[in-house]
Amino acid sequence: MSEDLGTPVLDDHLHLDPDHGRGLEAVKDFARSGGTHLLVVNKPSWLLGVEPESGEEFRPVFETTLDVVERATGILDGRAWPVLGVHPGLVSKLVDDRGVSPADARELMQAGLDVAAEYVADGRALALKTGRPHYDTSDAVWAASNEALRHGLELGAENDCAVQLHTEASDDLTDVADWAEAAGLDPLKVVKHYAGGRLAGPTPSVMSEKDRLEVAAERADPFLMETDFVDDPDRPGAVMGPRTVPRRVRWLREQGYDEAIHTAHVETPRRVYGVDTEATLDR
Repeated sequence: MSEDLGTPVLDDHLHLDPDHGRGLEAVKDFARSGGTHLLVVNKPSWLLGVEPESGEEFRPVFETTLDVVERATGILDGRAWPVLGVHPGLVSKLVDDRGVSPADARELMQAGLDVAAEYVADGRALALKTGRPHYDTSDAVWAASNEALRHGLELGAENDCAVQLHTEASDDLTDVADWAEAAGLDPLKVVKHYAGGRLAGPTPSVMSEKDRLEVAAERADPFLMETDFVDDPDRPGAVMGPRTVPRRVRWLREQGYDEAIHTAHVETPRRVYGVDTEATLDR
């Protein structure tokens, strides 16, 4: 029997691997703990055995995610939505492992984002994912990665959708927010995945650690909550397990942060993604 926490409970960023990981069993754990809604981000292409040489070759990665999202929705009291894109770490796989030039790597990653945007345009995906490496790179790779990121922001503006970012750890990404604004995308709809509780620029998707959440809850700014569960059998439970967000919602309530719960699970999802987590909740 699922626990009812009296509110929609959204994990803003996790991965599901129905073939190699826990897949729907992780969704069941989330639901039993009181979780109701999921944003499921496609796993990095290479972790699904896909080594693309064209934008079209990302399609199996996206289709795998769409399929597991549909099945997850059948389990949840709310629903799941897919977030599709190209993991920024692919640039290193291409340049370092395959000997591709940074410019060609950028073109391939942008082509993959173009295909992901098709799914948003036809209503099958909710948002896009892009970013830049969170580790040191050459100047050429960094420049290529930023060009791919900016392309993702432009696609977000064209399709009026949110864009999730995988970037370096930072509490100030006003540079990216400025790029979004220049492209015609509201910086509110740019979401920094794996964020701390305080962030200048985009909307933080806060890792569900108590200290980070407490910082976010004390502020009046929009924020989301996530686990970044990677569903990798070689890394069980990494980064956080699927039960974590519901458990942290329960903890936030015990601390008296009811308004922050509403912000993270009702108000911010509506403002950023245009979704209604209350109306899609079947009690």
